[in-house]
Amino acid sequence: MTTTALIVDDSKLARLVVTKLLRQLKPDWEIAEAANADAAMTLVGERQVDVALLDFNMPGKDGLELAADLRAARPGMPIAVVSANIQDEIIARARSVDATFLPKPLTEEGLAGFLSGAALRLRRAAS
Repeated sequence: MTTTALIVDDSKLARLVVTKLLRQLKPDWEIAEAANADAAMTLVGERQVDVALLDFNMPGKDGLELAADLRAARPGMPIAVVSANIQDEIIARARSVDATFLPKPLTEEGLAGFLSGAALRLRRAAS
C-alpha cells in the first residue's frame, strides 16, 4: 500500500522545499499538493491521503482551520502545521486539533521526526 502525503501551502516555492525534503526521507511515498484549504479538502474527497503538512498562514482558511476540517474528516490522519510564526498560542491551537507543530524553515530533522511518528501511527491503524 502506498502512503500519500498532502502538502498544502499557498507558496509554490515552499511546496517545492517540502516536496524535496519528503522525497529524500520517504522516496516511496506519493505526494499531492494544494495551494489552499479548499483545494486540499477537494483533493481529500477525491483520493486517499494519509498524512498532511499544512502551512499555517494562507489566504482564506488558515492551516489550523484546515487541520480541524481534516481532523473531522479523517480522525486518525497524522497532521503537521508548519509555520514561521512560532507563538505559544499557535502551537497550543495545533495541539488542540491533535496536530504536530513544525517551525519554518522546515528542516530534514524536524520533518523526519514527524514522519517517523506518522508512519508508526499509520502502521498501527492498518493492523
